[in-house]
Amino acid sequence: MIHNLGRGAMADIDAILERLEQNEEIAKKFFEVEVSILSILNFKDLFERLLTEIREKFAIPYVWITLIEEGDLAPLIPKLAESEVVKQRLNVVSRNTLTTLIGNATEPILVNQDLGLYYRLFPESEKYLIRSLALVPITLNGQTIGTLNLGDSSPDRYAPGMDATLLKRLAVKVSVCLSNVVAHEKVKLSSSKDDITGLLTAKAMEEILAREFQRAIRYESTLSIMLLEMHRGHGKERGPQAKVPEELLRRWAHHLRALVRVTDVVGRHDEQRFLVVLPSTTKGRAQKLLERLTSFLKEHPISLDKVSPPLGITCGISSTSDAGIMDPSSLLRKAEEMLQRERRKEMVTF
Repeated sequence: MIHNLGRGAMADIDAILERLEQNEEIAKKFFEVEVSILSILNFKDLFERLLTEIREKFAIPYVWITLIEEGDLAPLIPKLAESEVVKQRLNVVSRNTLTTLIGNATEPILVNQDLGLYYRLFPESEKYLIRSLALVPITLNGQTIGTLNLGDSSPDRYAPGMDATLLKRLAVKVSVCLSNVVAHEKVKLSSSKDDITGLLTAKAMEEILAREFQRAIRYESTLSIMLLEMHRGHGKERGPQAKVPEELLRRWAHHLRALVRVTDVVGRHDEQRFLVVLPSTTKGRAQKLLERLTSFLKEHPISLDKVSPPLGITCGISSTSDAGIMDPSSLLRKAEEMLQRERRKEMVTF
């Protein structure tokens, strides 16, 4: 019977068979991606593997992740900066920004017109090169916490109305993996958290500083640190009697975490000091952050009561661009030297 079909009908059948074969190949690649990520229990590795495999297997030129800066993911986002693969393809936005752009969508969104509406989700260097876009919502505990974004310079790659079943299935698998990873990472984080402030312990910060130092050297970027000494009173009033109560340290830690970038790492250094690790940050930008912290304390005094002296900070800043920096220890020593100089200045001033 097939032999009696006309050439046009045969061509249609060939086209259908070819399309089915292509769809089968695409489905196979999606399955390979899903299998690859299912066993991962590390936050950084999950997104690094996901971004790399999707880009390579499907020849998609623009693949990146958008995550919200609030919620359960907030303490984990700095880990993503440890990966150059993820760091360059990560965009962190507020929950309000994400909700404004995609609402409560759980299905993939395909667009090839009016892309300017979504520029806030785009990587800074690529927004004007993308002509079609697939936004794949990622959920955690039933809440949308970000999107996996696939972009192409062709307006035909992702068009409204196209079948997005495989993208939807991938989103479900990514969300399941993310839930497992977050649960696993929370257990690790809880064991490295300071009981008083909820920030990372001095030991955990030592490990992070060593890792960030090596990354800065390897990728020829600038790493800066801030050593913040907390005190009450000024000048000669300072001393053992000015020891900062735990309640004030706890309150300051809460504000400090909110004032730095999500990619910065904050933790205890010793009893009265905090350490802030600033990846890809020059000394000048670190100084700007110090000015912001100082202004905050002036505008929002932190004290036990109206008559108690408010909390103050003395800061030492150092950077891998400073002379004589050979390792993490010398970076810390440089910050300590600057802190001591600043402390002497305050003693003279007051």
